Amino acid sequence: MVKIIFRDHTGHDSEVEAEPGSTVMEAAIRNGIPGILAECGGACACATCHVYVDETFMPLVGEPEPMEEDMLDFAFDVRPNSRLSCQIRVRDNLDGLIVNTPQKQA
Repeated sequence: MVKIIFRDHTGHDSEVEAEPGSTVMEAAIRNGIPGILAECGGACACATCHVYVDETFMPLVGEPEPMEEDMLDFAFDVRPNSRLSCQIRVRDNLDGLIVNTPQKQA
């Protein structure tokens, strides 16, 4: 299992465990993380699972694909470290991943 830390806009941390091969969004939904709505169920067809990846993990997580970039246009307060959590695959090297949830979703 891989540890993921979801930090909300107030600074509160929720630590969960995720199965390698799943997505960060799936881990959030399974664990009832506030702020991750995932209205499209992970199809990269909305921007309601938007997160900010902690800068230290950006090289491991990587850049968004073009389709994800297009969907991020609909997200609230997009930043250089913005990603859709449905597009981040959980891998062993992401153990300890910190993602921040925005104050609101689109």
